[in-house]
Amino acid sequence: MTYNALWKRLERQYGEGEAKAIVRLLLDVRFGLSWTDIVCGKADELTAEEQTVLQAMMLRLEQGEPVQYVLEQAEFGPRTFRVRPGVLIPRPETYELCEWITGNSPDVPKGKKGLQILDIGTGSGCIACTLAAELPQASVTAWDISEGALAVARENAMQSGVDVKFERQDALCPPDNDDCWDIIVSNPPYICDKERTAMEQNVLEHEPHTALFVPDEDPLLFYRTIAQYGQQALKPEGWLYFEINPLYASDMQHMLSMLLYRDIELKTDQFGKQRMIRAMKGKR
Repeated sequence: MTYNALWKRLERQYGEGEAKAIVRLLLDVRFGLSWTDIVCGKADELTAEEQTVLQAMMLRLEQGEPVQYVLEQAEFGPRTFRVRPGVLIPRPETYELCEWITGNSPDVPKGKKGLQILDIGTGSGCIACTLAAELPQASVTAWDISEGALAVARENAMQSGVDVKFERQDALCPPDNDDCWDIIVSNPPYICDKERTAMEQNVLEHEPHTALFVPDEDPLLFYRTIAQYGQQALKPEGWLYFEINPLYASDMQHMLSMLLYRDIELKTDQFGKQRMIRAMKGKR
């Protein structure tokens, strides 16, 4: 089947530009076809076996399944991570959160020996593995409630060549710890149920709802619980980093202030949205 015929199968659902990009990605990653190969018609020269695989993948895409699940991988900064249905697909905004942590800020000097980092709700492990790779002298621990997510995260740690300690742990029932961590980072569920109508259908139908949604009546549920845990578990002058829902940026600032955090700072993402916040542990 020709490249044009392939992308036109997805045009109604994604629009021409995105449909072309998805098919190019599929042909590149799964079948090793460069753009030059595609222009030269190599997509129509796949073997019968490859054509069968391609057709199966196209059917999944036509049913709205994200291309990252079809390919079982997603780009995250300079690295590629395995993803499967049931595990949240890493987003570029989340990599910006990692860059904020690993940047040459005075609070996190690169390569600081003995730095203890906790990633809560690790999913694919993209945050934990990135921090372990870019802060190689740090010790990184990652929690998730899903055994399936932890299995994928362990694969990603092995693939990335990093050492991360993965633990099954409910973020809403953290253990009793005192002064354990220099940094706690989390990208927890933060989309309210009322926001579902504005979301893309393929996200709603295929990505794990437990990793996406919080009750309308308590949008800061995970943040508040983690911030409360941080007040006992962070070391003196330890830092809390969150990816946040821009709709609740002001509420986040207020909540962290009420919990006696200081040096609270919001940061916008590449799309101009207030997507990240950090705060230093204050005195209890």
